[in-house]
Amino acid sequence: MKENNSGKTNGLDNQVLDFCRHLAGSSTISSVAYVDIYSTKTSFERTIQEVMLVIHDYPPRMISYLKAINGKTFFIFAVDQWIFERDVERGLLGEAFASKLIFPYLPLLGKKYLHEKEIELKKRLVLELIENLALNFPELANQIQIKPQYFLYEVYLNRIRVFPLLAYDLAGLMGCLEQNEDQELSGYKNALQQLEAEGKISFSNGYVNISQKVISKVQNPKKRFINMSKNAPRTLFTSIFGVLPQLMSIVSHNTETFLKTQRINWVRQINFGCKFIDPQKYVYIPTSEGLVSLSDRVNIKGFAKKMLLKGHDGDIQVEPVGGMLNDVYLIKAHIDEAERKVLAKRFKDWAGFKWFPLSLWSFGARSFAVSGQARLSKECAINELLRAEGFNVPKILHVSNSQRLVFMEFIEGESLSQAVKRIAAAEIGQDTSAELDLIDRVGEIFAKVHSRNIVLGDTKPENMLIKKDGTIFLIDFEQATQGGDKAWDIAVFLYYCGHHLQPFSSSNKAESIAKAFIDGYLRGDGNVNNIQKAGAAKYTRVFSIFTMPPIMLAISNLCKKTQILETVND
Repeated sequence: MKENNSGKTNGLDNQVLDFCRHLAGSSTISSVAYVDIYSTKTSFERTIQEVMLVIHDYPPRMISYLKAINGKTFFIFAVDQWIFERDVERGLLGEAFASKLIFPYLPLLGKKYLHEKEIELKKRLVLELIENLALNFPELANQIQIKPQYFLYEVYLNRIRVFPLLAYDLAGLMGCLEQNEDQELSGYKNALQQLEAEGKISFSNGYVNISQKVISKVQNPKKRFINMSKNAPRTLFTSIFGVLPQLMSIVSHNTETFLKTQRINWVRQINFGCKFIDPQKYVYIPTSEGLVSLSDRVNIKGFAKKMLLKGHDGDIQVEPVGGMLNDVYLIKAHIDEAERKVLAKRFKDWAGFKWFPLSLWSFGARSFAVSGQARLSKECAINELLRAEGFNVPKILHVSNSQRLVFMEFIEGESLSQAVKRIAAAEIGQDTSAELDLIDRVGEIFAKVHSRNIVLGDTKPENMLIKKDGTIFLIDFEQATQGGDKAWDIAVFLYYCGHHLQPFSSSNKAESIAKAFIDGYLRGDGNVNNIQKAGAAKYTRVFSIFTMPPIMLAISNLCKKTQILETVND
């Protein structure tokens, strides 16, 4: 909100107020303000000036006037106070009138009233943005850290998305906002303080954190639909009530630029002579190396130069190391005689034919996160959560959300599948106790992970790495969730182990592997019901396409038997 401190314009202000009183007639005026002051020009240098007039009990409800006063053109929007307040409270008219309080405005009458409504509106908009972040990054929601500037710039850019022609006039304001940020942020900070008092956010070291209360609320599918549908009325009513004065003002101030756009290819981005501020640069996710902005756009080469070489001369090698559904690369940085290895994982969107076999394969047993964005979020969120709980996982070094890239510590080790293969190849009487001990320890780790209400999702033996000192690392969390079907983790692990066994002579080996895992799981206080469920038909059906029936039957029966024995002992 701006204030009119210039005595030179008092005469014009009074004429505007007189005309507003004439329009109101016998009704009481609640407020009068110059609005939509998003140009770097002062309000009285503008060719066309907009005025919002809020009137208590105004019979026409809504009406607009075009008036010339002292050679200047004024668009005056008159709106009933009840309608205006409902637009502020819940977007009755898609915020066609309420949004006038988002941009700088200059009150002539009712300054206190407008300020209260400004804070009320911004509080609602901030809450919507917080809910949208929780919806878009469900696994990361309780780890995201937000600077207050995010709300200021995201609200502005949301209005440009609704009405793109605003970009012509708003470019000037966005360009100089950083110089006047504190003034423009004051309303949002007041709104955030109120949300903190209501327990919907918290502050930590100057960052905004989303509360569990909000995160739980947005899990409701109805809430997701409501938030996604809000832009439709904004677009409609903003166009109906705001397009004419804004269009005239924009064209009058930007005639040359506007005319040029009539000849451009609209697929290309228009150059407005100003770089808009990306709101996502004020939203951060944690890594082992510190916070990383969602706006980060570093690629593999850029990461290697910045984070590995750190300005020194050196050799960088990038090798693809597999990945059917994702691109995985091993980055080697050689500085002097030292070598550092980092793994880079690019999360591709699964669509079309690539996704169909997966959904068909697991139908009725498990749903998969498909989008690259969702899987990247899960990878980062669950990794950090497990690391904080003391589990051995690779450190997340950097995240480039826009590139769908995660850079993580490279773990030197052997996958557990190699131990399973040694069991499969063992002759009768050959000692495999060391391999079975590893599987026992993995079962215990699973139980401890499940006790934190985390489901790993993809628990193939390939996703457990064993270092030379025997330390077991868990990797690959792109299908992991907080909460969910813990029996799925057990079924994936056991039936994938069975895949490596010989089809007709390995039932005893399958039972040995399953028993070792189950012993470890129960020793780690895992719920025996999860073991029993893993033997159910809905899981054996899913994995029967690559594990032989005798092996499946041996593992399934042992899982069910475990439940029966446990029940008898109880």
